[in-house]
Amino acid sequence: MKDATTVALNPTEMTNLAENVAAYKAQKKPFLSFASGISAGACIALAFVFYTTTQTGLGNVSWGLAKLVGGLVFSLGVIMVVILGTELFTSSTLTITAKVSGTITTTQMLRNWVVVYLGNFVGSLIIVALIWFAGQTMVADGQWGLTILKTAQHKIHHTWLEAFSLGILCNIMVCVAVWLAYSGRTVTDKAFIMILPIGMFVASGFEHCVANMFMIPMGIMTAHYSSPEFWQHLGIDPSLYADLDVYHFIVKNLIPVTLGNIVGGAVCIGLFHRFLAKAH
Repeated sequence: MKDATTVALNPTEMTNLAENVAAYKAQKKPFLSFASGISAGACIALAFVFYTTTQTGLGNVSWGLAKLVGGLVFSLGVIMVVILGTELFTSSTLTITAKVSGTITTTQMLRNWVVVYLGNFVGSLIIVALIWFAGQTMVADGQWGLTILKTAQHKIHHTWLEAFSLGILCNIMVCVAVWLAYSGRTVTDKAFIMILPIGMFVASGFEHCVANMFMIPMGIMTAHYSSPEFWQHLGIDPSLYADLDVYHFIVKNLIPVTLGNIVGGAVCIGLFHRFLAKAH
């Protein structure tokens, strides 16, 4: 009978690999981390494009089933990030494992977080621009754009505590998905094991700062720069979405969600599971 470790890494081996990957990320040249972050931000944004398409024109489909489909297709984004080896801020919070093990410094860890975060933001905005100039918001007589507006507006109306808590829950699931992927030895293993954890966080409405770097700016563009024809197709007043602005995006969503993502990834998964694996 084959040794189990030839099929998948055990929890201790997964933790050692997580630390090695974390150290590699934090010791990379900042420019490479930034460029890698751009790619990851674009991947997550494209996954949200896919999500938006599945949520448009649902008719009488039940809310739960619709969200399930949206969550499953969104998992493509994190799968692309992991298989391509690019850097996503939410999973980069796991570099805290390398800091605790002493292989990187606090400065290296924080520099990696900041550089990757900015790269993710740039990648997200690139996709916002491409989707905007492609006229995607007019698809399905403007219903695609309306899905963007509704989703983005919902995200800016959480209380600060709600947004923070949803951020924690989200990155618990994202980092669980990435941590589980460390156990896999093939592309199929890694991709398959991430589908349900990612699908769960998206379907449940948890908040992911990088995904929101696409969705809310896309909502802001749609709310403030759409043509009169867009609003005529929908038959709604543009003023209904006037609160989609930079202030609400940054203060009401991005800051508390980012802080929640850090707690969920670094503390709840990184530190806790490292402790479980190393405690003897």
